Amino acid sequence: MDQVIVAFESSQTAERIRDILESGATASCVLCRTADQVRRAVHKLHITAVVCGFKLADQGAEALFRDLPPTCAMLVLAPRDLLELLQEEDIFRLAAPVSRGDLTGSVRMLLQMGRRLERACKPRRSSEEQALIDGAKALLMERSGMSEAQAYRFLQKTSMDHSARLVQTAQMILDSAE
Repeated sequence: MDQVIVAFESSQTAERIRDILESGATASCVLCRTADQVRRAVHKLHITAVVCGFKLADQGAEALFRDLPPTCAMLVLAPRDLLELLQEEDIFRLAAPVSRGDLTGSVRMLLQMGRRLERACKPRRSSEEQALIDGAKALLMERSGMSEAQAYRFLQKTSMDHSARLVQTAQMILDSAE
């Protein structure tokens, strides 16, 4: 089950939100009361979603959002008049009071957004894998007189023809050159 941070000044509010999310199997919750606790939990537990009030004990939600990694999505749950004060466009908003269904649906969407942000920010290949591909391209360029684009296309086509990953094809080309 995905984890979400639930952060409110009021521990009663945080516990009510946690009960709704956990009873509906939407997410397991980590409760926080301060922005500092949220920052530490996000970095330590690699959590990609925060549900919080407009203001925490030590800082406002908008200032906290700016301190979070780009892979972390935030949903602020507050009265409509306070939500209108938020200037940060990337913060999701939900007007309180809220129904159980709206809350769980919004948190599911928030978790999905957090996963997408994490995938988008994660490098597709390790530096070792990229070095193999670059080495195979250089070898093809040197031995076959291909341009870099042609060498890359050759690697892609060969990979598809053999149902292999690009890295495996690059390794095969480098091994055959030895």
